[in-house]
Amino acid sequence: MRASAACELAGVPTSSLVCEGFIGQAGTTSAGLGLPNLPLALVPGHVGNQSDEEMKQHVLDVTLDAVVANLLESPEDAPAFDEPSPREIVFEGSFDEVNRHFYECEWTDGLPIVPPTVEKVEEFLAFTDRDPDEVIGVILADNRAVTIWSIAVNGVMAGCRPEYMPVLVALAEAMADPEYGVEHSGNTPGAETLITLNGPIIKELGFNYEQGVLRDGFMPNSSVGRFWRLYLRNVAGFLLHKNDKATFGNTWRVVLAENEDVLAAIGWPPTSAEFGFEVGDNTVTIARYTGGDMMASVYGDTPERVLPYIADAVLKQNTWQLIFTVGKSMGSLRPLLVLSPILAQTIAKAGWSKQDVKQYLFDHARLPAWEFERYLGDWTDHVIRSLEAEVNLGKIPRVFLESDDPNRLVPIVFEPDDFMIAVAGDPLRNNASTFAHNGRLGYPVAKQIELPADWDARLAEARTR
Repeated sequence: MRASAACELAGVPTSSLVCEGFIGQAGTTSAGLGLPNLPLALVPGHVGNQSDEEMKQHVLDVTLDAVVANLLESPEDAPAFDEPSPREIVFEGSFDEVNRHFYECEWTDGLPIVPPTVEKVEEFLAFTDRDPDEVIGVILADNRAVTIWSIAVNGVMAGCRPEYMPVLVALAEAMADPEYGVEHSGNTPGAETLITLNGPIIKELGFNYEQGVLRDGFMPNSSVGRFWRLYLRNVAGFLLHKNDKATFGNTWRVVLAENEDVLAAIGWPPTSAEFGFEVGDNTVTIARYTGGDMMASVYGDTPERVLPYIADAVLKQNTWQLIFTVGKSMGSLRPLLVLSPILAQTIAKAGWSKQDVKQYLFDHARLPAWEFERYLGDWTDHVIRSLEAEVNLGKIPRVFLESDDPNRLVPIVFEPDDFMIAVAGDPLRNNASTFAHNGRLGYPVAKQIELPADWDARLAEARTR
């Protein structure tokens, strides 16, 4: 539809073919593209589950006439819609009345929010030196500006404390980074963003990085995670039954704070170092994951005993996601492995680095070439039937064609560094967790957290409230 919008703006008539289940999303998406009446042509049902004959009949009976009309007739003008200004008071009432109004306007996630009064918003603004009206970027689907003011508003609503504001600003910067691809946040697999936090700010703000690290119960981890989803809703514009087309979906995830004490003790770099930051920098890293699973009771006292179980679990979590390795956005799959501290320590005491673990996963989380091709050629609609052809075209590395044996084992990513590894969780439990990545549709991005000039003084004052 972005291509259609560009053509329409250039004066070239178009007709966007849209499956029935996406008509609502197409309408709201076109509004975000600045063309609320972008010509659409309905394709009944879903093309992925129709026979050729059924699809032909649907196109002839329904779609074709709409295409012809769209190309020959100018669309009607859409009614204008004016949003309230940033500081406009949109409603006054009791706590319950405010929550009812915000829910009816689709400004909440269905849970009670903290009413964003001007006073509370200004408390958040006191924890950044940035101008409230500063525009960080413009994000789809609604093509709306990301501002310091709107960050504070949604931080209040999410139940954050004012001193979390620097973290929220960094997250908004990451969301607005084109490399991340926020415009794909409503795609049907329902992937959800995981925020990974690094730096001294973990302890300064009281983030949980030990037992239960991915469970709600600690205000910083929970409220900052909720902020992400509220900002996607209220600024980016991803709403269920509209731009958010998750088939099943996940709810927001709490923030994953790494255990940097353990990382320092074993000599492993934090996640942020993979993005060029120094150890000790305060950073956020975001990436979207379609799902995951945990490995309980990972038994063994050496890497050779521990890692086979882990590599097998990582492999089993990545099925259709292989389209992000070969096919859709080549080489963009970046699976995440989260090790509990005792597992990381067990591996490190044998002299293994984080890079060694990545190499092990690259060498052992493999599947037969014929099975890889089956996912791409038979079981999904991203039809690439031959790894050999893709290698010979120079699209994928030679490691995918070390022989012509269909049973040869091939990796699930392009190179060892495509695996991401974090350390957090219960220090004395031998469990691990893995997340299957959503490829280019939520690619990992990291941003440094910018603290105000007198951070220590402001933080000390906040702790007295």
